[in-house]
Amino acid sequence: MSFIKSLCYFLLAGFCEIGGGYLVWLWLREGKSFFVAIAGWLLLILYGIVPALQPANFGRIYAAYGGVFVILSLLWGWKIDRIPPDFPDLIGCFLVALGVVIMMYYPRG
Repeated sequence: MSFIKSLCYFLLAGFCEIGGGYLVWLWLREGKSFFVAIAGWLLLILYGIVPALQPANFGRIYAAYGGVFVILSLLWGWKIDRIPPDFPDLIGCFLVALGVVIMMYYPRG
């Protein structure tokens, strides 16, 4: 599987999980419509499906996705909640991204 295709799966999974969680948050915390919660639940179901499209084993995919989730969560907070990442956030994201690349794409025997 190509690096780009794998990266797209990670991004799609992140959108599904963070977007779904955010919609449920809006329903519970901000009184949005029950239909907002249903949309969130559907996205969360898709999040459970998308990682299965990756070629690696379950543990490695979810470990690497944890790093992707950290990065996407900070980006979500920056763009949606208008809270920009600070310098320690950026250093952490760099280190997490490095870990994801090593776990997922380092050539193995």
